Amino acid sequence: MFAVVRTGGKQYRVAPGDKIVVEKIDGEAGDKVTLGDILLAGEGSDLKSTSGLTVAAEIIAQAKADKVTVFKKRRRHNYRRKKGHRQQHTILRITAIGDHKHVPSKAEGAEKKAAPKSEAAPKSEAKSAPVETKAEAAPKAAAAPAKKPAAKAEVKAPAKPAAKAPAKPAAKPAPAKAAKPAAKPASTKNAAPAKGAAKKSPKAK
Repeated sequence: MFAVVRTGGKQYRVAPGDKIVVEKIDGEAGDKVTLGDILLAGEGSDLKSTSGLTVAAEIIAQAKADKVTVFKKRRRHNYRRKKGHRQQHTILRITAIGDHKHVPSKAEGAEKKAAPKSEAAPKSEAKSAPVETKAEAAPKAAAAPAKKPAAKAEVKAPAKPAAKAPAKPAAKPAPAKAAKPAAKPASTKNAAPAKGAAKKSPKAK
């Protein structure tokens, strides 16, 4: 069976088991809600009377729509206004339309059975071992003889011989430079006229 309901100024076609998002309705998750403004009802191609018909629903969660930015501007007047808005929504699950109730499927039944088990798991915690107080631990520590750790003989590793630097090859002797031949005395073959001129002295006046 289906019905067309009106809530929050909007119309929705619903059937038992459907989930719809409507304008905010007061309540918390798990609360029961009744929608009484029924516009149309029917089953298949047959229409039924809506007098006294109600739609039962359950609140799944309270949510918000996506943010909408409202920006106003008047050019040449230095006028700017910016606002944000998120519409409040309520998510509903239709449980029954009149006498027609929603029959949960196998998948939905398995989910409901698995939910309590997962919740019960944290409660069953393993018992922790008893914690000993300082007063209880003190006599036990005194009764136990203190064992001295055996002195370990320190074994000194043999000193490693210092690594010898590789001997540098002896420098090769520089080759002896060949001695230059002695300079020959200047020849005096053409010096005769000069010698004669040097011996002559100027006449005294």
